[in-house]
Amino acid sequence: QVQFVEAGGGVVQAGASLRLSCTASIRHFAASEMVWYLQAPGQQREFVASISSERRRKNNADSVKGRFTISRDNAKKTVFLQMNSLKPEDTAVYYCNSIRPDTSDSWGQGTQVTVSS
Repeated sequence: QVQFVEAGGGVVQAGASLRLSCTASIRHFAASEMVWYLQAPGQQREFVASISSERRRKNNADSVKGRFTISRDNAKKTVFLQMNSLKPEDTAVYYCNSIRPDTSDSWGQGTQVTVSS
């Protein structure tokens, strides 16, 4: 059964940091490219950051470059998102998933990040 459990969100002031985690119950996690997404109120889900299976390739959305860092622990089947210098516009629910077609329809509950000015 495919399952993603996100955690680590919270309510913080602008400039603060948070570290999100996502534990994935999927087969072949270590071989899977993982992605963080966000969904702001009334908006579609959008890409935040990705990390390849061997950590050799990382991509970030322009809006988070220099502030967010994605990482992973394959032994724990967990992907992280270190979020620094948070801005009010980062407020959203954050989700993770893999890029594999067999997981694309399975989403966790997400973790809410709220940044006040």
